[in-house]
Amino acid sequence: MKKLKIPVLSSILLFMTACVTINVYFPAAEAEDAAEKIINKIIGDENSEETQGNNPQSYRFNLNPLNWIISSAHAEVNINISSPAIVEITDRMKQRFDESLQAYLDTAIIGFTNEGFIDILATDSLGLKDRQQLKKLVADENRDRKALYRELAVANGHADWEEEITNVFIRLWKEKAHSGWKYQDAEGVWQTK
Repeated sequence: MKKLKIPVLSSILLFMTACVTINVYFPAAEAEDAAEKIINKIIGDENSEETQGNNPQSYRFNLNPLNWIISSAHAEVNINISSPAIVEITDRMKQRFDESLQAYLDTAIIGFTNEGFIDILATDSLGLKDRQQLKKLVADENRDRKALYRELAVANGHADWEEEITNVFIRLWKEKAHSGWKYQDAEGVWQTK
């Protein structure tokens, strides 16, 4: 009986030390870096001094004693922002921003919503034709923003990350807004940067 226990215990111990678990979690810091690069490409980097050093790191502490014995490997995650779809979307957004959206943001006619999109705030100074063009611009921009958030998740193999990616963008659009631009706070109240 004693001879049987040693091989069984040895086998169990060998199995436990050979097991590797991979923890795949939402890489918040990497997603923030990727979103910041995209936003800087689209609207510029007016607030770079304010946001430097504000990248929270994602730490995971595992207090399960079994995991002290069984080795754990964390998947290295690099957020892909250069897929053809992402590049195409961001190029359209950059062109739209340069050609017209920046002027509307500068004059507080539009602003950033608390859902990661843009919305029209005031059209009193615009003629009927300009209002129609603005509505189309806003609809096109919001469609591209939704597609960007989704494509970032899908291109990185985690469609389930779309909500987290959207939340990163919501925060960064507000942080990166230029002075004088409008944005909604968490309660939906419009503020001026």
